[in-house]
Amino acid sequence: MNIKNNIRDLACFGGAPAFEELLHVGKPNFGNREKFLGRVGNILDSLRFSNAGPMVAEFEEKVAEIIGVKHCIAISNGTIALEIAIRAMELKGEVILPSFTFIACAHSLQWQEITPVFCDIEADSHNLDPALAEKMITPRTTGIMGVHLWGRACNIDKLQEIADDNNLELFFDASHAFGNSHNGRKLGSFGRLEVFSFHATKHINTLEGGAIVTNDDKLAEKIRLMKNFGFGGYDNVIYIGTNGKMNEISAAMGLTNLEDMDRFAGINKNNYELYRKLLNGIPGLEMIQYDENEDNNYQYIVLELDEQKAGIARDKVCDILWAENVLVRRYFHPGCHNMEPYRSYFPHAGLLLKNTEAISRRVLCLPNGSAVAEDDIYKICSLIRFIIEKSREISYL
Repeated sequence: MNIKNNIRDLACFGGAPAFEELLHVGKPNFGNREKFLGRVGNILDSLRFSNAGPMVAEFEEKVAEIIGVKHCIAISNGTIALEIAIRAMELKGEVILPSFTFIACAHSLQWQEITPVFCDIEADSHNLDPALAEKMITPRTTGIMGVHLWGRACNIDKLQEIADDNNLELFFDASHAFGNSHNGRKLGSFGRLEVFSFHATKHINTLEGGAIVTNDDKLAEKIRLMKNFGFGGYDNVIYIGTNGKMNEISAAMGLTNLEDMDRFAGINKNNYELYRKLLNGIPGLEMIQYDENEDNNYQYIVLELDEQKAGIARDKVCDILWAENVLVRRYFHPGCHNMEPYRSYFPHAGLLLKNTEAISRRVLCLPNGSAVAEDDIYKICSLIRFIIEKSREISYL
């Protein structure tokens, strides 16, 4: 077999499918264009673009109703939502969280001079390991941040037990989990509070946005003050705050997309089931599964690739797929502890993060969402199967 020393040539060798257009992980979902533009027209006519306008109020009400909580406070983005939530709970010292997550989780703590203490994850769930988290508690620990990775719930009950026993705040980054459930109860309704991201890559987006959801009346009142400079009325600042407000056009997008929430989830589920069927039996490849007894948005198509069994490294597969315009992602490589400033602060953290280190070298997320057609999935899976079948030839590149 005459193989040129070029990844793209190899990927196309033997008739493997190629893509003329880019297929992204996280290409935005988009609801009814006319309804969105109608809402934007109303905003322009009203000249009310921000400062707790009617679109934001309606969006907050609908999100709270879907989740089943008393309060939803819409925020300009998920990172600012985390920062405000952390400050509202008056956390300090140290907070335990997974390293296998988006860097905003760590930064939202470090930005406020709180030390992020990275804990390992469970190999099967990819979520924070409660037993290990408990061992990392020190006199400086004030909270635990769980992350519902891929939209699959953390071990909430055990984490809540640990938090209660140690007088710690428990809160969750639920950025992947809008619409998902745990024991039939919507994620977003657990812990002291939970934070959502409505970034363009999420199942439901507001162009850019986030939200804090809680059943705590006093905390919700405090958060509402904090996200608007601490204003308690006209010309009356009664608390320290920042500018975390969601604007009206973002809320209009959110309202439009909420109307298609079930349709988006249905598309994702169909894609997930097709991926699972077509990728079944490929050596060294496992796809994470969702609990069919729970509500799921099925947004993330997550593969774990075992290099020894597949005969090829995950990063090599990633390079080939990118060369073929399939823009897969290595979420959440290489782990927060291997990024700055944490790599310099905690140079030996990886010694305590065995599963994080291993899984961050194996995970590959595939395109999903309303912009991905069945034919695209057939091509992607055919290409992945082709790559692994040809892995011996590829291995010497």
